[in-house]
Amino acid sequence: MKTDILVLGAGIVGVSAAIHLQDSGRSVMLADRGEPGGGTSYGNAGLIERSSVIPYAFPRQLGAIAKYALNGSSDVRYDPAYLPRIAAWLARYWWHSSPTNLEKATRALLPLIEASVSEHDKLIARAGASELIRDRGWVSFYKNPRRFEAARAEAESLSAHGLAIRILDGSEFLALEPAFAAAGSRISGGVHWLDPKTVTDPQALTAAYAKLFATGGGQIVRADASTLREEKNGWSITTAEGEIIEAGEIVVALGPQSGLIFRKLGYPLPLAIKRGYHRHYAQREGQPLSHSLVDEEAGYVLAPMARGIRLTTGIEFAAPDAPPNTIQLRRDEAHARALFALGEPVEATPWLGLRPCLPDMRPVIGPAPRHRGLWFNFGHAHHGLTLGPASGRLLAEQISGNETFADPKPFHPHRFL
Repeated sequence: MKTDILVLGAGIVGVSAAIHLQDSGRSVMLADRGEPGGGTSYGNAGLIERSSVIPYAFPRQLGAIAKYALNGSSDVRYDPAYLPRIAAWLARYWWHSSPTNLEKATRALLPLIEASVSEHDKLIARAGASELIRDRGWVSFYKNPRRFEAARAEAESLSAHGLAIRILDGSEFLALEPAFAAAGSRISGGVHWLDPKTVTDPQALTAAYAKLFATGGGQIVRADASTLREEKNGWSITTAEGEIIEAGEIVVALGPQSGLIFRKLGYPLPLAIKRGYHRHYAQREGQPLSHSLVDEEAGYVLAPMARGIRLTTGIEFAAPDAPPNTIQLRRDEAHARALFALGEPVEATPWLGLRPCLPDMRPVIGPAPRHRGLWFNFGHAHHGLTLGPASGRLLAEQISGNETFADPKPFHPHRFL
């Protein structure tokens, strides 16, 4: 079988790229060893985060660093045995999180963040997936009055980016989410971010986009990316059925598994992994949760989804292949139960996922400098769902040689090579 472009990885990033490339008039195939959206794209908090104009940076305040060093926080934990392996990457992350470098990353990502909802809206309409979307925004809430006042000031400063926000005092938050009434005066207030949208089933959304791709003539095949071979006039891969697929160009959109390809081809890109967990809980009758909520002090998300209320954790630094450690999820569950009547867990065991991250807080989107027809699109960290369609558009515009809607240079792999 032959195709113009083969996209490796059928998560939200790869599927979105495949659709945009298909729209440009190229023949495209999509390869994954599993079902579309079955990996990292399955387990996120379901937020299309138009409001996240500032990337998640490494803390620079000594107090915050000291708190995390004690390893008792619920939003970030680390495996002490893993720290030596990731220390150099963390140092680079810290350096890129300086005010100057963070501003640089913010400016680079802003066009993609601004396009996140509109690019999703186009695909949602074409895929007939509107039933998976809630247009209610999401809410960050605070218990500490000083944290709330700082958050209010920061949110109001971000209105310059065209964001619609509503500041909620404690009573207004409880009016919006009466299921938190038992928490009463312990909620100081919140910020209702009105522009973002939320997804009730992220895997189903990715699957709907994949069906749109297939309906348009695209083909989805089961294949292991490790079988990729460079050929005289392009690339080849072997499917699970033993068939050979030949492609003139290849797109690596394998998320946390992208290192299988770029390391094999000699590109020392500093991709690291942040682990994260989620678990679904039954929503108790008479106490519905109507918005996705972020406890900014404890660092978890409560999101009403198709399977129940999904509680997603913050960051865990541990070996990608290490066994799950549920201490962070247990901490978050305890914080949540102190405020909200969670039902019983739906799954017997929590889900563990891997977030692919680069130290400058920007994904790699662009051409590999030493191989003709090799393109990268990975490293979206916490924003794979948010940026999938926008980054797919930016990649397709580069491959097609068209004018790009955002400057692609800050995302090129050249910056690390």
